Amino acid sequence: MDQSGKGQAGTLGGAAGKPAAPEDTRNSTKGGQTAARVRKAALRLFARQGYAAVSMRQIAAEVGVQPGALYNHFATKQDILKALMLEHMRDLLEAWGDRRAKAPKDADPLEVFVSFHICYHLSRSEEVFISYMELRNLEPENFAEVERQRQAYEAILTGILEDGRKMGRYHIAEPRVATRAIIAMLTGIPAWYRESGSLTVGRIEKIYLDMVRGSLGAAPDLTAGESG
Repeated sequence: MDQSGKGQAGTLGGAAGKPAAPEDTRNSTKGGQTAARVRKAALRLFARQGYAAVSMRQIAAEVGVQPGALYNHFATKQDILKALMLEHMRDLLEAWGDRRAKAPKDADPLEVFVSFHICYHLSRSEEVFISYMELRNLEPENFAEVERQRQAYEAILTGILEDGRKMGRYHIAEPRVATRAIIAMLTGIPAWYRESGSLTVGRIEKIYLDMVRGSLGAAPDLTAGESG
């Protein structure tokens, strides 16, 4: 995930100087609802067309507001992208906390993580696409902020792998490298999975858990051949 890059912040043509600072209405109930609509519209457009190809005017049209009204909520297109990525990572970390708290005490932490990651990401394909494919378009300071959240999530799996290695369950030289490889593999599932296909989510979880365990030198999941 050591990717970097600087994208262009979207602006409205013809506006002189820097956009005005967001107004306090952004914090009102109505303002908050509009900001949420802006994020939702931008998410759809970015996923469909790519960040670079989408203008602030397009986002405004999708929301159904005048282009200038967007500045009450987001000064630039870059701010919208940053907000989308941070929201995705914060929701992900919060959801993991809930899942971990509900897991049985004797549950295999690796199995819980793999199952959680697959299910969570399959239900949010647009967010997943944006959070990985548009990283290169984040400006350096925004990239650093998002990357801190990503590293916090990676640290969860790294901790699981390090604990497993200490217990002799996993045979890996570099848990952090293994973490990135595993997350990359699991996150790629939404790109090809279709609900209409022959594989259920449960079956996919078992197949991927077996592959993950195999990559760690652990015993395979003998139930991976069963339908889920």
